[in-house]
Amino acid sequence: MAQWSPIPLRLIVGYGFMQHGFAKLSRGPDMFAVTLQGMGVPDPHLMAWLTILTELLGGLAVLLGAFVTVVSLPMTAVLLIAMFKVHWQYGFSSIKLLAATETGAKFGPVGYEIILLYIACLAALVMGGSGPLAIDRLVRTRRLRNSVP
Repeated sequence: MAQWSPIPLRLIVGYGFMQHGFAKLSRGPDMFAVTLQGMGVPDPHLMAWLTILTELLGGLAVLLGAFVTVVSLPMTAVLLIAMFKVHWQYGFSSIKLLAATETGAKFGPVGYEIILLYIACLAALVMGGSGPLAIDRLVRTRRLRNSVP
């Protein structure tokens, strides 16, 4: 069963990154560039597109188990920038219950806890491999088969 453990990690990390990328894309890269500019990020339009593409393509690659080691680097960079530029000031916890009202719970700003969970998942995939049903494993198996005389 342990060989299957990377699959839930790949599914949640890949899907999560893609959702964030789609959200930025649907609001428009220019809107995200304005946010980046407000945070003092240099060349905000270029960085907006690089972030969106990292989230979309990196998320898809992780989901498929393809080039996980390679795509984990820019994905981790995006996470670290978000952690230090946005979430750090709100502390560790991702859940800050402010009030419980008739319409539901009201939460405060999100801390960096989830960022660390994403980084830990990426690190686990890099160190332990993508698992079965991964393109990385398929490519490795094919290479081994072709290199044996």
